[in-house]
Amino acid sequence: MKNLEAIKTRYLQDDLRVRLGGIAANLARIASCSSRPANWEAVQSMLEESKFFIEWTAPEAPLNIQAPLVEIQIQLAIWHLRWARVYTDPKEREKLSQLAHTWSQNVLMLRE
Repeated sequence: MKNLEAIKTRYLQDDLRVRLGGIAANLARIASCSSRPANWEAVQSMLEESKFFIEWTAPEAPLNIQAPLVEIQIQLAIWHLRWARVYTDPKEREKLSQLAHTWSQNVLMLRE
């Protein structure tokens, strides 16, 4: 991620609902992009970005939102660490796609 501090400053200007929407949107992009190996750099970047978005959002969220966000962040970290080995495996990419879709839907439900 380029200029992390600038991104963080801009990101923190939004309220919690908007930030959760941004996390959900990022997760949805991971779901749609991870099926193609040509998108490996973009997916890797979105995995990292999503982890930061959660890191910046969770501390200001109520506990009932913090817990699921942190669980998703842990899973994103695992996928991010493994991504260099996983992106060539269609089954693993499909698994990430399905998980990211589910996470996106779950984060959207947290906004309610």
